[in-house]
Amino acid sequence: MCGRFTLTDPKSLVASIGSSLGLDEELVLPEGMDIARYNVAPSQPVLVMPNSDDRHLEAFRWGLVPFWADDVSIGYRMINARAETLAEKPAFRRYFAKRRCLVFADGFFEWRRGKGKNKVPMYIRRADGAPFAFAGLWAVWRKQKQPLTSCTIVTTTPTPLVAPIHDRMPVILPPARWDAWLDPEHIKDRDALAELQALLVPYEDELVASAVSRRVGSPQNDDPECLAPFEGDVDEVLDAADKRKRPVQQSLFDDL
Repeated sequence: MCGRFTLTDPKSLVASIGSSLGLDEELVLPEGMDIARYNVAPSQPVLVMPNSDDRHLEAFRWGLVPFWADDVSIGYRMINARAETLAEKPAFRRYFAKRRCLVFADGFFEWRRGKGKNKVPMYIRRADGAPFAFAGLWAVWRKQKQPLTSCTIVTTTPTPLVAPIHDRMPVILPPARWDAWLDPEHIKDRDALAELQALLVPYEDELVASAVSRRVGSPQNDDPECLAPFEGDVDEVLDAADKRKRPVQQSLFDDL
């Protein structure tokens, strides 16, 4: 699953989004979303553009909490949704048809696995370092005094760069597909849904991957050091016999 990502320059991102969408008015960042993030984790607020009648930015909790859920803890199991089954899975098909969004980032993490439990965190981003948008779905949960708005990130099959690291990756939508994904209409026609699903393909532009600090393994760490180069030889670490007893790190792209 897409379990960690970055958004290191949200202020510059705002101008980029407005330009890509041809907006006349400047977008406004939600309160508290103007700080650099180097290790965004599930249950935390993420910067989102929902498919509303107007183009604006909001902060949603990461981890979809459907309207029927008994409590918010289900969100930890719904941080991702597989593109191939959005129209069929009961947990997601309602939101695929009527509540889609963009989740903004400028990089994401996955662990490259070696022998035993050996693994190295890899940071994947655009070659030019520019920000991008994940395809997402959103929901409103009203079983508490204050309604909770949450989201999930859609994943697809990996590009050749990502495939040796993991068998899934987030769907990165280029700006030319944003308006189609953000259509505010409740889409019920099967053909129209199929057209939307056709947008959810592996990213076509160039991505790069680099080994980074193991600090990113803890959501408590959220600073530039999370992106520091990995200390040591990556191949040696992955090939070494693992004699240490450590908690198992959940893979960051295991979907529902």
